[in-house]
Amino acid sequence: MVSIQNGAIAVAANGHGAAAGKTIATEVVALPSASQSNGAQPETDPSRKRKMTSLPLEVGTRVNCRWRDGKYHPVKVIERRKLPYGGANDYEYYVHYTEFNRRLDEWVKLEQLDLNSVETDVDEKVEDKVTSLKMTRHQKRKIDETHVEGHEELDAASLREHEEFTKVKNIATIELGRYEIETWYFSPFPPEYNDCTKLFFCEFCLNFMKRKEQLQRHMRKCDLKHPPGDEIYRNGTLSMFEVDGKKNKVYGQNLCYLAKLFLDHKTLYYDVDLFLFYVLCECDDRGCHMVGYFSKEKHSEESYNLACILTLPPYQRKGYGKFLIAFSYELSKKEGKVGTPERPLSDLGLLSYRGYWTRVLLDILKKHKGNISIKELSDMTAIKAEDILSTLQSLELIQYRKGQHVICADPKVLDRHLKAAGRGGLEVDVSKLIWTPYKEQS
Repeated sequence: MVSIQNGAIAVAANGHGAAAGKTIATEVVALPSASQSNGAQPETDPSRKRKMTSLPLEVGTRVNCRWRDGKYHPVKVIERRKLPYGGANDYEYYVHYTEFNRRLDEWVKLEQLDLNSVETDVDEKVEDKVTSLKMTRHQKRKIDETHVEGHEELDAASLREHEEFTKVKNIATIELGRYEIETWYFSPFPPEYNDCTKLFFCEFCLNFMKRKEQLQRHMRKCDLKHPPGDEIYRNGTLSMFEVDGKKNKVYGQNLCYLAKLFLDHKTLYYDVDLFLFYVLCECDDRGCHMVGYFSKEKHSEESYNLACILTLPPYQRKGYGKFLIAFSYELSKKEGKVGTPERPLSDLGLLSYRGYWTRVLLDILKKHKGNISIKELSDMTAIKAEDILSTLQSLELIQYRKGQHVICADPKVLDRHLKAAGRGGLEVDVSKLIWTPYKEQS
């Protein structure tokens, strides 16, 4: 069994806990040391005199919890449940690590909690302010690099309602192909799956089951070796399939269930008829294995060319997210339209797109001789004029002269911004794209 601990790979000799040959895909997050966190690390000597703490702990209690790195970090108790074979006060607790994203929320045993650190009355606003100040630039960059966005941002009231409804992850892990993946968020699977903590997905049709034996029986009968759609791109071992939600309704819905496990504020669409799904795969002699996808509406009056985007955790940090964004714009070029992602964008979603727009636009400006207008840039890139303007303004490359916007592009400044934008990821080879825009069949 392979597990990831503190950013290093540890191999357990007994192999318990996972099927042979399985890779355990778990998010690696750089948690701060005790000195970076709340001063000194809490004492762990069990013989130390404890505070008088009543058990079970109440929901809302704040306490320090021992994480997988062996260090203690501040948490808030979100939920609790009674252990089936324990005494009256034997509970386990669902906790949120207050310094970090909700994806790290988990069930913990009482012995992982330092009861000497229990706090029951904390000013929420003060705590949130302190938490935001304690995040270092490095930690923020780690989140920026690993976070995967949906494009649905919620207002404050809706966000509170959403977080209350989805506060406890219902599925802890999934098995998909050769990976066992820890989930990040709640996903509203049908009621008959309420008692499951792990689901087994067919990586080709995305049907999901409660037990490994069910998956094994299913795989003997499943004829698919790739997503149920048209292959529109093949470059080496990389393929893209276009899946019509109307023609493949069950697949589309299953894909939404799967995606919601890794997207916090994504709206789950049950009416997938209105969407096209573009599923990116790595291919080998066993089939085409999904690494991520994006979706888009078949008809968008707002020129949206992307509704939702996800790279699965085992395939992150490989440039696939940037590839998916670039691919959505190549489709817009084929359609002869400008495109833009569905609004409103989350902060991190905007960060991803701003990086793409910066690389594409500045690369053109570096090579171009003479004057060029924002409309010409839009025609060349399929990027909406408003997105071009906001990007160049954020880079302070736009000046307003004599009633019009003028692009001021000093070569050294362009190089500096391009370096800051980072690498562009995998390139889309347009010569390998075989695709015609969607038309409703009568």
